[in-house]
Amino acid sequence: MRAPYTVSRLAALAVAFGLALAAAATLAQPSGAQRGSGQSGNAPSPPIDTMTAKAINAAIEALNTSKFTEAQAAIAPLKLDKLSPYERSRVEWILFSIASAQEQYAAAREHLESAIKAGGLNEQEISQLKYQIAQLYMTEDRWKEGAAALEEWFKTAQNPNSAAYYLLAVAYYQLEDFDHALDPAKKAVEHMETPREDWIGLLLALYVQRERYEDAVPLLKQVIELAPDKKAYWVQLSGVYGQLDDYANALAIMQLAYGAGLLKEDAEIRRLADLQLLNGIPYRCGQTLEAAIERNTVNLDEKLYDKLANCWIAAGELDKALPPLAHAAELSVSGDAFVRLGEVHVQRTDWAAAQAALERGLGKGELKDAANAQLLMGIALYNQHKLAEARPWFERAQQSEKHRQTAKGYLQVIASQLDVPRKFD
Repeated sequence: MRAPYTVSRLAALAVAFGLALAAAATLAQPSGAQRGSGQSGNAPSPPIDTMTAKAINAAIEALNTSKFTEAQAAIAPLKLDKLSPYERSRVEWILFSIASAQEQYAAAREHLESAIKAGGLNEQEISQLKYQIAQLYMTEDRWKEGAAALEEWFKTAQNPNSAAYYLLAVAYYQLEDFDHALDPAKKAVEHMETPREDWIGLLLALYVQRERYEDAVPLLKQVIELAPDKKAYWVQLSGVYGQLDDYANALAIMQLAYGAGLLKEDAEIRRLADLQLLNGIPYRCGQTLEAAIERNTVNLDEKLYDKLANCWIAAGELDKALPPLAHAAELSVSGDAFVRLGEVHVQRTDWAAAQAALERGLGKGELKDAANAQLLMGIALYNQHKLAEARPWFERAQQSEKHRQTAKGYLQVIASQLDVPRKFD
């Protein structure tokens, strides 16, 4: 599984960050002692050799105009092993900026590590570099190393911001270590100053993956507020309500999305119709599907016509159910849809139409309940006063335990009307 996030390229950030610190170095006033990694970020910067400062300034000017070759050339004369720890750290920082801007991330990371090892940085600067090292690992999709680097950074970081928690959550998500991803994802959302759709989306994905649907609901409402035109959030919220057996809200959300013109796919329209039927408004279900058919937004297959017929039957609109049932019957590989069409004709007391539909169904075959079709055929013929023709259908139907009593009842009536003594077992 991949995270709903891709770490952005760090070139611009690296250049800006590296140049700012290098520029600060060149502007520093002389001071007594050279600072090391144990000093605070407010300590005055130690002096820089004139030639070194000139090279750094030239490199900065070249980097400001994206002239990376010139920047490299500006500091090439410097002998790194001859520089002070402070100067070495600054030069390594510039080399990092050059490599990062050119998307040479492995080299950029090495320069950051060298800047730290040089010993010319204070604790705050070291912390910043360690964070960027973790970012570079993730830029290379080296999620395991990135997560480890961030965990190490968190041990000494003061007041880590929400972006750091989000980055750690992304790393674990990419590693499919969802248990470890959850806590930093929650902290990222809790600490964000302004709502971030992608950050909320990551936590949402983790909640859904763990089937924590109640926790997912407020997050989905939040991202809908941020991006009301993204139908995926509406559909997902409806689905989450469905998982919670809250079908009223599941329908309400889909209905809102439908009213906003967001639902245009076949599956979305069918789900909306299903929810309308499930919530006891079958007439609207029928209207929804017929409108979709008219707009050509659904596939005209057997299941669609069957669904439409179900809506009209549930709404008591038997006449409206006939056309979709007939379409479904023609498309079906079995005769069951014709039998169902015959049942509706029976309900309408249109006995001749019922007989015709049942004949088609029995002729097509592969019925789930052949005895039911035989019983209905007998009833259709009986009500047309075709008693002799009806009798063999009832005789076949009575072979089924499910329909035996009903079939025997009709046979008794037929026998009495035809005045033909019969033995019923």
